[in-house]
Amino acid sequence: MPDSIDAEEAPRTPDGLPLVVTKLFKGVLYRDADEKLWQRLMERSAQTRDYVAVLGLELVLDDAEGYAFLRSHPDADPELPRLIPRRQLTFHVSLLLALLRARLAEFDQQNSETRLIITTGQIGDMVSVFLPESSNEARILDQLASNIKKVTELGFLRKLRGQDDNYEVARILKAYVDAQWLEEFDARLADYRAELEGEKSAVGPSTGKTSKKAKVAAA
Repeated sequence: MPDSIDAEEAPRTPDGLPLVVTKLFKGVLYRDADEKLWQRLMERSAQTRDYVAVLGLELVLDDAEGYAFLRSHPDADPELPRLIPRRQLTFHVSLLLALLRARLAEFDQQNSETRLIITTGQIGDMVSVFLPESSNEARILDQLASNIKKVTELGFLRKLRGQDDNYEVARILKAYVDAQWLEEFDARLADYRAELEGEKSAVGPSTGKTSKKAKVAAA
């Protein structure tokens, strides 16, 4: 029978590390939501990075902005199962994310404050510039509400308590929507604008009716 391992010689997990990692697996960790847990993470950030690296993940931690999350490591073993799923976003949700990211960058340049508060109406004004002309206002509003709900579920917008039409733009958006993401989206946006221009040019000047070609494009 093999000798038992001395408890003092067995590898010991740092205190608090399992709790930190578990919270990160459940989603984004914000400093202002749990300062005590955030302090644990800051004290054990090196151990956390080593711990999740074994699983093909990397820790993204921004102490200045006050958030941390896990994502798949770009150099992870391709045979490892993906623990952090990819999010498939529709074009309109991607458009909203890009516009919010641009608004956040503009806000940071012009303000010393850190909280960007935006209303549903302001979001609608930003998006409307890129939408095709339509007489069905109810449908446009429903789509806008659906897209805002999705972005909120993703954690990039936070509805203010007691204020249904006011949202805070989560600063973690800066980590997800980086320069490369925006560059790739700008290319798609250019194609989308070209399609919109094609639809507008297909509208008859005298009747105001859309040609069959434009209807197909719009579908």
